[in-house]
Amino acid sequence: MAEFSDQTQLRAFGEEELRAQSEGGFNFDLLKRNENIMRTLGGQSSALPKAWKTGTTIVGILYKDGVVLGADTRATGGSEVVDKNCEKIHYLAPNIYCCGAGTAADTEKTTELIASNLELLRLSSGTNSRVITALTLIKRLLYKYQGHVSAALILGGVDINGPHLYSVHPHGSTQRLPYTTMGSGSLAAMAVFESRYVEDMNEADAITLVRDSIRAGIFNDLGSGSNVDVTVIRRDGTTSRHRTYENAAGNANNYRKLYARPDKLNIKIGTTFVIEESFKPHKNVSVPVAATTAAGDAGSQAMDM
Repeated sequence: MAEFSDQTQLRAFGEEELRAQSEGGFNFDLLKRNENIMRTLGGQSSALPKAWKTGTTIVGILYKDGVVLGADTRATGGSEVVDKNCEKIHYLAPNIYCCGAGTAADTEKTTELIASNLELLRLSSGTNSRVITALTLIKRLLYKYQGHVSAALILGGVDINGPHLYSVHPHGSTQRLPYTTMGSGSLAAMAVFESRYVEDMNEADAITLVRDSIRAGIFNDLGSGSNVDVTVIRRDGTTSRHRTYENAAGNANNYRKLYARPDKLNIKIGTTFVIEESFKPHKNVSVPVAATTAAGDAGSQAMDM
């Protein structure tokens, strides 16, 4: 924040800010920054750090008394699994939650910023947050960056107008839907929804359907995996967050019991199975015995002193 010594400087600063806001339009400061970075790197974009992206299955569904959101918990960086228990259902308000797919940092920081703005709005207005308010804040933010913020979101919540479910794409476009899926495993999850969804489901059936759709994504998409997270938002104002609602992949110990390990591979602790061993000394290296002894004596004398 700039410091002002008199009212004239403060007035000039205010007029400049008002003029900049009234002009509107896009701000290309980031474009200039990126050009300077590329010029410094000599045009080698490979020198820039790569963002971690999540292969994801996220879903949402409306039921008779609220909204159910679901997500897997695998985060990947390229072809490597970075986190087996990543939390992809983010808090926005006590009555609003959001599932995120895309770049992990973008989804987390975007939802944190929106949650902060909604909290400030609740403090100033004294009312509960509305889902359409959260949706407007998110879509305006994403549209401003023209898709460069890689955050594909499923927004769900309940307010005075009832339960709502929206899908939000990285460019800022939105859709209001009774059920939706996003992420790399979305097609497998949508196949489950399309075949089994009915209107006005009860809560138990809705949770089961969300669980099965996430399981379909986990077993049919290499970027999705590990556990199933479920969040339920109800009309009566209560919410339930089921972290690791189900371990879809199962316990590794159970799979080990099904596999008979060959005795040859059961090596005792402290031993190593050697297949072949050979030793060939280098002909150009020789250490005189006398020199070694003298060096040892000198070292011992130095230690004694």
